[in-house]
Amino acid sequence: MSFPISYEIIYSKRKSVAIQIRPDGQVIVRAPYGCPRSFINSFIHQKADWIVKHSAENKQRYEKQVQLKKDRPTLSDAQRRRYIETARSIFTQKAAYYARLMGVTYGRISIREQKTRWGSCSSKGNLNFNWRLIFAPEEVVDYIVVHELAHRKEMNHSRAFYDVVASVLPDYKVQEKWLKENGEKLWNCV
Repeated sequence: MSFPISYEIIYSKRKSVAIQIRPDGQVIVRAPYGCPRSFINSFIHQKADWIVKHSAENKQRYEKQVQLKKDRPTLSDAQRRRYIETARSIFTQKAAYYARLMGVTYGRISIREQKTRWGSCSSKGNLNFNWRLIFAPEEVVDYIVVHELAHRKEMNHSRAFYDVVASVLPDYKVQEKWLKENGEKLWNCV
């Protein structure tokens, strides 16, 4: 069988076959040890439309990000520290406010320059935020804080999780959409 989709197989102690599309569009198949190549080929064939679509989208997004990085202004360490301290102040205040409102607690707050995330919440309740969000509209910053704090009630992205978010920010989808459409621009603000 000839395959139009090239992929790499990574075997491990997993129980099922899964497909991962890397940011550059490369296709990775994760499979349990001993899984026959014929099964993997059949699985890839069944998912071919999905793979081609998502691989092309990821590759296009990746190439755009590479170009944006080339065009991005360079910050001095002093400038970056100033933005990080500004972000720390904003996120500390907003996390305290929304945590009280939502009846949740959290651990420490870290300010980072994550390449692929605007925020995250660890299983220990530590919050991480991308300092570049300070250039987003305030409603978007609020959404990210509420989103991460909602993980203190639901450590997933289930319907119940989004119900928690909506209970605080009923129009959260507007902010989510803004971030999806404009998030890349935050990398070029400074």
